[in-house]
Amino acid sequence: MKKKILSLLIIMAIFISCDSVQKSLSGTYNMINCEYNYKSISGLTVSGINLSNGLSVTSIPKVTSILSGNASSIPLNFTLNLDVKNPNTSAAMMNGLQYIISVDDIQLTTGSLNQALSVEAGQTKTLPIAIGVDLATLMKNNSKDAVVNIAKNFIGIGNKESKVFVQLKPTFLIGNVPITSPSYIPLVFNFGGN
Repeated sequence: MKKKILSLLIIMAIFISCDSVQKSLSGTYNMINCEYNYKSISGLTVSGINLSNGLSVTSIPKVTSILSGNASSIPLNFTLNLDVKNPNTSAAMMNGLQYIISVDDIQLTTGSLNQALSVEAGQTKTLPIAIGVDLATLMKNNSKDAVVNIAKNFIGIGNKESKVFVQLKPTFLIGNVPITSPSYIPLVFNFGGN
């Protein structure tokens, strides 16, 4: 993966000014070598019910009723916060990314983020990724029980842990030309359950 990216960057260096390329190449290479870790989930809502501060006594029956019913739409919205740690000796930079998020082998969502991120040497920054999915649509194409378990783990009432697989494909500016990494950076973590 790193060899493909480096080859692509070298080819771009031929077409763009040396000074900007050198800085971009260094920042790009550094971003690929950063450490990506799960930090938190924030801004959680299910069918418009705000669960960011946890479940209340009144929200538990509402949410469980929504998940066990036959609603035609069950919007789940949240922000996935990832820590990006730069162990390099110079800054790491990206100008956006594409992502794929799967939970328990169910593809939850795909998307892109058009947000620049720069992480100085030895520093850690949070990368927020806003996610919106319709649980009812996922239930039509997958096991309803599996999707309900995923939702319960997001909410904090699940009893079976979920495995999350995040794939990130950063986009970089080489000069003024956007270049997307040819390979995804994987991140795996577990959450939920008792």
